[in-house]
Amino acid sequence: MKKMKSYSFLLFCSMIMISIISCKRNDGYNQPVSTDKTKPGVVTNIKVDNYNGGSYITYNLPNSNNTLYVLAKYQIKDNVARETKASYYSDTVNLEGFATSKDYNVTLYTVSRANVMSDPVTVTVHPKTPIFTLVRQTAVLQTDFGGVNVTALNPLKKEIGVIITAFDKSTNAMEIQDQYYTQQDTINYSLRGFNTDSRQFGVYITDKFGNISDTLKKTLSPLFEQLLDKSKFSVYQLPTDSPIGYGWVLPNLWDGKTDGGSAGWHTDPGAPAPFVCTFNVGRTYRLSRFVMWERPDTDQKYAFNHGNPKTFSLWGTNVPSPKDAQLPLSAPVGTVVGDWINLANYRYPNPPSGLPVGSTNAADNAFVLAGVNFNVPLNAPVVHFLRLSVSQTWSLGNFAHVMELSLYGQPQ
Repeated sequence: MKKMKSYSFLLFCSMIMISIISCKRNDGYNQPVSTDKTKPGVVTNIKVDNYNGGSYITYNLPNSNNTLYVLAKYQIKDNVARETKASYYSDTVNLEGFATSKDYNVTLYTVSRANVMSDPVTVTVHPKTPIFTLVRQTAVLQTDFGGVNVTALNPLKKEIGVIITAFDKSTNAMEIQDQYYTQQDTINYSLRGFNTDSRQFGVYITDKFGNISDTLKKTLSPLFEQLLDKSKFSVYQLPTDSPIGYGWVLPNLWDGKTDGGSAGWHTDPGAPAPFVCTFNVGRTYRLSRFVMWERPDTDQKYAFNHGNPKTFSLWGTNVPSPKDAQLPLSAPVGTVVGDWINLANYRYPNPPSGLPVGSTNAADNAFVLAGVNFNVPLNAPVVHFLRLSVSQTWSLGNFAHVMELSLYGQPQ
């Protein structure tokens, strides 16, 4: 019992010491509010560095230990005010979100620990052309199968929104049809689900500050597309096709089963990349797009893992009886190898969660289960036979597998 009491006393003392040490460590982060009501000095030696949609303002802080932060007040457009703070550890305040490239007045204040503001100092900034405007200047709106296609450039990879509108007969006005947000440097986005009737479409660009560009408008007639009839598909085995593994034969690729509870197409482990299969789609089509269902999670982590394709290509031909050809691991679009032409190269999207391979979550698996849409270039040649060529899988392994493909296009 005495030993137990001694142990308890020592433990109690240790906890008191830890508490004291912890309090001392926190003193540096929770300093008391100052009672010094003296008005702080102003910032000096001010310099401005303008960039697209914003400006950096650097300065010298007043020689005072009572400074807490620098406050910048400004408007990014008419009647829209913003405030930005920079702590006393910094000599720069970053002003973002300006709606256009012109002069803006910015008011700077030094604020003390007693929340006393200095006299104002006004500085003029002139941000360069905002990103949303630059992206809009590169935007192209064109007809696509079942809808419209928007291309644009976003070289600085800033967060922007691509808003697509279309004329609605029921409201007799242009209505928002879709909102697509991205940070990609190259935008190539299609909106589908329209009939072939001529109508006016529009696209404008927004940013996270609520700025909106002007609208690019164009009257277009969407191209007709239909789902290719899978009952007409057949295997067209070529010598350089990858051997089948585990009985997951090629017809499984168009059997309509996508949930992972049954077999898909699976190559035999050991053969080198690219992993290739070849099939006949039954007639000649001008392809518009396809949906790929990769293998989802079941009893193992397959989504964004295992033999699921990460980079792949679609090759095609309209030659009546195309001959075999060894496809390269990679090749530019339009490359011709024997009877076959590279229609397009693809990269499967990263997991929406941002988690690494093997650690994906339920939302990532739901993304895989929904299937991913891939566009075929509008200028791609017509085809009767296709080859799917997987150059790299998510696990970087020596086999590949896909559950299902659904192809869309225009019969010729």
